[in-house]
Amino acid sequence: MKDEFLRTLQKEFPGCRIAARGNEVILTGPEPDVRQAARVFSELRYLNRENTYITTQHVRYSADLIRQGQEELLHDIYSDTVSISARGRLIKPKTAGQKRYVDSIRKNLVTFGIGPAGTGKTYLAVALAAFYLKNREVERIILTRPAVEAGEKLGFLPGDLQEKIDPYLRPLYDALADMFGFDQFQKLIARNIIEVAPLAYMRGRTLEESFIILDEAQNTTREQMKMFLTRMGNHSRVVVNGDNTQIDLADRKFSGLTEAEKVLAHVPGIGMVHFTDADVVRHDMVGRIIRAYESFYKKE
Repeated sequence: MKDEFLRTLQKEFPGCRIAARGNEVILTGPEPDVRQAARVFSELRYLNRENTYITTQHVRYSADLIRQGQEELLHDIYSDTVSISARGRLIKPKTAGQKRYVDSIRKNLVTFGIGPAGTGKTYLAVALAAFYLKNREVERIILTRPAVEAGEKLGFLPGDLQEKIDPYLRPLYDALADMFGFDQFQKLIARNIIEVAPLAYMRGRTLEESFIILDEAQNTTREQMKMFLTRMGNHSRVVVNGDNTQIDLADRKFSGLTEAEKVLAHVPGIGMVHFTDADVVRHDMVGRIIRAYESFYKKE
């Protein structure tokens, strides 16, 4: 096991002494701490056998749930395989929020994933889209997001319209390339099986037998959100992702995501999944930053 994992585990169980000797890890200390730390090791070994890319977040989250006596929930999360990347890595949920999100997409025709950056909303949606396409449950993947400037003006960026828009779509390109491999991804793009386009390009279309993902939905207007949701055709599945704390519209009150969250909350076939800072799976610092901002805004 990597030294960084051992250091993280030591922080999680300060009463337990953890020593690595070759391929063995020796735990000493109070019985409850040793038992719980050993249970974390068991889950990490399971993930390693499953060819899962393990991070320190797995260590922290596993320790947290095991301390809460939620070992069954932990295994339920880690035993779910969403998809397989081009490099053969199993894509799995990492938190209870991610598990609810994945389950909602499978169950509902439309799912809203609402919450802070770093919670894996886009990546998991793309992973599921890849799974559905590979299993021929859909014929196309369509990914879109509004081209709203966050402090920059499109007109001052170099290149033609497509080159100006590409930076906004880069996270979607990266996730797709990870799922299919760059060469296969390019072929699917060329055959129009995968389409990555600005939201404005969706107007007037009916999208059938497609897995459709709208990213950065907090930057849609009310009219754009309604337009997008009514593009859905037969045998299609829609995922809408966004973070209501990162609205870049001139008037934050008119965010299409904020309105849709209220209007569609109880419509059958629509799932609403809310993420918290506990679901952040990027670097530890991301979660700290999110919590600091939340604390600041509450004081304001």
